[in-house]
Amino acid sequence: MKMIELVQKLYPIHRSLTGNGVRESLKIIQGEIPIEIKEVPCGTQVLDWTIPPEWNIKEAFVRNQSTGEKVIDFSEHNLHIMGYSQPVNKVCDFDELSQHLYFLEDQPDAIPFVCSYYNERWGFCLTYNDFLKLDKEANYEVIIDCEHNPKGSLTYAEIILKGKSDKEVFFSTYICHPQMCNNELSGPALTTQLAKHIMEIDNYYSYRFILIPETIGSITYLAKNITHLKKKVKAGFNLSCVGDNRTYSYVPSRLGDNLSDKVAKFCLDNYVESYDSYTWLDRGSDERQYCAPGVDLPICSVTRSKYHTYPEYHTSLDNFDVVTEEGLQGAFSIYKKIIFVLENNFYPKVTVLGEPQLGKRGLFDAIVVKGSPKRIKNIKNFLAFSDGDHSILDISHKLDIDFAECAEIMDILEEKGLIEKISKD
Repeated sequence: MKMIELVQKLYPIHRSLTGNGVRESLKIIQGEIPIEIKEVPCGTQVLDWTIPPEWNIKEAFVRNQSTGEKVIDFSEHNLHIMGYSQPVNKVCDFDELSQHLYFLEDQPDAIPFVCSYYNERWGFCLTYNDFLKLDKEANYEVIIDCEHNPKGSLTYAEIILKGKSDKEVFFSTYICHPQMCNNELSGPALTTQLAKHIMEIDNYYSYRFILIPETIGSITYLAKNITHLKKKVKAGFNLSCVGDNRTYSYVPSRLGDNLSDKVAKFCLDNYVESYDSYTWLDRGSDERQYCAPGVDLPICSVTRSKYHTYPEYHTSLDNFDVVTEEGLQGAFSIYKKIIFVLENNFYPKVTVLGEPQLGKRGLFDAIVVKGSPKRIKNIKNFLAFSDGDHSILDISHKLDIDFAECAEIMDILEEKGLIEKISKD
């Protein structure tokens, strides 16, 4: 299944922090990759937080009592209901109703995404244009048929793909927002495609992919796995807003200097035309949890248009006009480069003393036949820095040659017995 097809399949399902929509979405993804779906009971203390009651909704609408018209209807778009609203069955006038309505005057055709996970409220969202059409003299029937179940659970999923090393590359994405494409569904679609990619290669690192509700999900996952993650995670990325085709963006880790940061910046500098670079002060997704003091996992983000920066963000306009297969493929391409760099970023160490004789190993002649004396120079320079202290990433920088060429030279020299590849896991 193409990434855009997965987004289309998941799009109509209503999701929130908890509930049946999350389970339904994860089961669809489970049909693509063998994720393990897990449940954590509501009320569980996770670090400084508590998992809220599970929320499921059947229907919600506002009906003009005079005309019988449903002026707001959850069944028409999931964003019409405030996330985690309390149950309501009442009649109210316009003044009372308007205190529970949310819209954007500066985006009059957009339904905003509004939620209240930890405070007992109810509300509806609608376009500003539709708000202006409401009859101020009418009474309105308000129905929100939903359940907050303290005996329910939070649902998340993970897949761990073992490699030669038990050190891990960690990918996290969230699956908790209703009916938005870039902010919500581009991450799970890319995660699914990246997991498929890892299953097709001979990977050195182990890879851990998780699909969680944002914030409370990452906190829950950390509460259950922080000791292992701090010991094993070598690099990691938070996948969010990776489906449009406008730009690329980089959000660093809190300290901005771990392996993930270095590889992300290297790949963006070398493999895309341009990108927007942000600081830790511009954070806004689950990197907040993974890089929090005391957690300090090596997690950064490479996105397309970063959350909060594109006009359709957190509205009904975040749809298939924003997310395209081309945009998703662009994100997939840069993350494949990132994985390639991580997989090949060894520390080569020459096995002979002094400058090796290339000719007797068949290297010099083969290069001459190809007519590439520059290649000879690159190999000699590569060997000059193969001291076990410079990584392939370092050497690529120093020689100003493509990382893939450095990786190819490394493999050739290893085959000839001139270097050994050292991993500093």
